[in-house]
Amino acid sequence: MRHPVEHTRRDLLTERRKAVGLSQGELARTLGVERSTVIRWEAGRTAPQPWVRPSLAEALQVSSEQLDDLLRPPAEGDASVDRRAFAGLATAVALAPLSRARTGSQIGATQVRQLRHRTARLRRLDDHLGGMDTYAVYTSEMAATERLIKASSYDTATARALTGVLAEQAQMAGWAAFDAGRLADSRKHYRRALDAARDSGDAGLEGNSLAFLAYEKADQQTAAESTRIAGARTTPRVRALLHERLAWTYAVGGQAYHAEKALQAAAEAVRETASAPEPDFVFWVDELEVDIMTGRCLAELGAASRAVPVLEGSLRRYDDTHSRDKSLYLTWLAQAHLDADEPERAAAVVEHALDLAAGVGSVRPGDRLRGVLRRLAQYGGPEVAAVLERARS
Repeated sequence: MRHPVEHTRRDLLTERRKAVGLSQGELARTLGVERSTVIRWEAGRTAPQPWVRPSLAEALQVSSEQLDDLLRPPAEGDASVDRRAFAGLATAVALAPLSRARTGSQIGATQVRQLRHRTARLRRLDDHLGGMDTYAVYTSEMAATERLIKASSYDTATARALTGVLAEQAQMAGWAAFDAGRLADSRKHYRRALDAARDSGDAGLEGNSLAFLAYEKADQQTAAESTRIAGARTTPRVRALLHERLAWTYAVGGQAYHAEKALQAAAEAVRETASAPEPDFVFWVDELEVDIMTGRCLAELGAASRAVPVLEGSLRRYDDTHSRDKSLYLTWLAQAHLDADEPERAAAVVEHALDLAAGVGSVRPGDRLRGVLRRLAQYGGPEVAAVLERARS
């Protein structure tokens, strides 16, 4: 989650071609063109001629409108076009997936690897899109996997692996629902994820499902249970993620000692060297993530003098391309500035957060910003007035 990605025409076309399992040469042969022509399309040097576009859309299993999004390079500085094109690709990938097994088909490790790879790719949409954009994508993919589980035959090991994939997808659907403000749906998906994780026998997935449930309501008991379930049976980054979410529940509850103890456990875990591959559901967990959570917890605990330098230092290293998350994190920095009676600095931070939150498919930045703006409105001064006027417009 920490590395900015610019989704150019080349990225989108290449990803879509790979999603349907075609090489450049195979796509060229399907369309009756040279491989060099496909290379030029994907590099953005030329665009497909109108006569070939219907066949190209059919080969890529997308609609003509979705193909237009894949081929349209974003205007400079136009993040909304970039998000729309990327969302179009995501939807196309989810709704036109790799070939599914027929009823009664025997499936095994190869199909599971394909599903895991798809799930990992779709998970990365959350780096740049909000839950309003991704919810339908994730629920569609989860439903397709559920149908596969019901319609196919497989051995015991494959059954566990399939339910593990389903648990990951249900977690993604739950998170997207939470981000879109669909709280009843998020809890339903998280409970489905927990059941599937238990069936899979994966302690990390079970712990993460519990942590998702705990995060939504800052439930200390459930968060503590997530770390107990995972225990020492999981990889370092999984433990780091679960401990930082536990820290958050303590911070919301005003329990500074327990919050800092959990943050220390997260910081120690994230620096450990893993003896086994980390699962993809923690691909974004690193020291920067723990630093940001530390700052958020300190701000929530009212420790403004400690929160400000931690958040300022970590958010300088956090790219603006992660617009939803950075806009959210900036609200805690603004909160800390207000706690320190520094409204002008808070106003500057809020202005940046407003820039990033514009057009994001998530209810959370707006919810947080409204609370900070209510506090900011208690102050005067031209900087504050300008930000309040901008927020109203």
